[in-house]
Formats: sequence, C-alpha cells, structure tokens
Amino acid sequence: MNATPTPGRLFLVPTPLDFGCAEQAPVSDVLPDSTLAVAASLQHWVCENAKSTRAFLKRVNASHPLAAPLAEQQITELPRHVHKKGDHQSGFDGKPLLAAALKGHNIGLISEAGMPAVADPGSSVVRAAHDLGLRVIPLVGPVSLLLALAASGLNGQNFAFVGYLPQDAGERAARLKQLESLAHKTGQTQLWIETPYRNAAMLSGLLQSLQGGTRLAIASGLTLPSARIQSHTVAQWKKGLQGPDGHTPAVYAIGP
Repeated sequence: MNATPTPGRLFLVPTPLDFGCAEQAPVSDVLPDSTLAVAASLQHWVCENAKSTRAFLKRVNASHPLAAPLAEQQITELPRHVHKKGDHQSGFDGKPLLAAALKGHNIGLISEAGMPAVADPGSSVVRAAHDLGLRVIPLVGPVSLLLALAASGLNGQNFAFVGYLPQDAGERAARLKQLESLAHKTGQTQLWIETPYRNAAMLSGLLQSLQGGTRLAIASGLTLPSARIQSHTVAQWKKGLQGPDGHTPAVYAIGP
C-alpha cells in the first residue's frame, strides 16, 4: 500500500512593485534572501498572469538558481472572471488549483506586483488551502498600501482600503465625497489605487471634489529610486503640485 504523501504548503510569494514601470529595482533590494530562496525552490504556481510570473522567475534565477527550468515550471493562471468580479463575488472554488499540494508539492501564489491576495486576486485560493487543511505561509516582501500609508502622515491606527473608485466622473465625485465625509467623521484614513493611465483624471477629480482642508497623499513608484511620496492639503495641491505620471502605479489616501 502506498503511503499518503505529506501535503505541500501554499506560499504567498510577494513580487517587486515595479511591474509595468520603465525602471526596475534589483530584486534583491526589495525581497529578502529567504523569500527569493523559497521562490527559487518552487515548481508549481497559481498566478494572476503567467507572463509576468515567468519574468519574475527570470529575475529570481539571476541570484538564486531555479529548482526547475522555466519551461518545466507548472504555472496556472486564475480565471479571468476572478479578476473582473473579485474572489468573493465570482463564486470561484480554488480547490482544484491546489491538487499538486495534495500530492506533496509546495505551491506558490503570486500576483503581478506586491503581496498576492491584497489588492489583487488570490484570496479564494488561500481560503481553499485552509479548507483543505494546507499550511499557508506568507513570505516577506513589499506591500504598496502599507508603504504608502506609513509615508502619508495620515492615521495609521484606523484605515480602510477601498479598492478602485468608479471610472465615471460623476460617480467618482460622489464616492470621493462619501469617503471624505467618512474620513472626517471617524478619523479613518481612506486608501485606494488606480490604473496608471487614469492618474491624471483621478487627481483632477480629487481637486474638484474634495474640501481644501482635506489631506491628500499620493505615493507612486514605491521602492524605486524615482519614488515620489507627497502629502499635502487639497488647497496646497491646487497651487500646482505635480501628481504621478500616466505610467507609474500609485496609491492614494485621504484623511483629516
């Protein structure tokens, strides 16, 4: 009788925040050696995007040789509807993606930038791992939301991440006023992200919708030498301060 293999573990593997940026930081500058070593040891992956996962593994391989060549890595993308509807609204069951772990293989969960399952898809896979009795191990690496919050000067004791705001200008303005009211009423910092090419529209909407005394912090290009972190009142921003460009990911935060 064959013995049942010891189940593998699910590693949450963070990646550099420079995905899609014109410049890249040395991977060893933003990820500790222990994280890179685990990433190099894995051969099974569940990811947001297979192409960006392979690009990350190439960067890892430069300092920590991969346990298997790229062509032999088993990389499975999360379904597209999980990206569009979110892990908790799509009804997606992540258990089938963890079949290799039940056979004794460790699996890495990875997103395009930062920590998987935080402001990115993947929580359904983490939940499935818990339901299957698998160990879930988050590795150390950059989380843009926390880096931006820490550098904002806003309330780090009470904060909320609200995802993406509406694209429609009218709906966005209404949502911004709602978040501003909540921030002033409770002292809770409100954080969100935006697609880089909409940065200009976002800043314009913020300056049109928010009160002059509200503090607005914008962090872009985090962990890169060109990182820009600015925190000023809306009135000060209106004096002509420059926001992030249309190519760099940014985190926005408001508070009293």
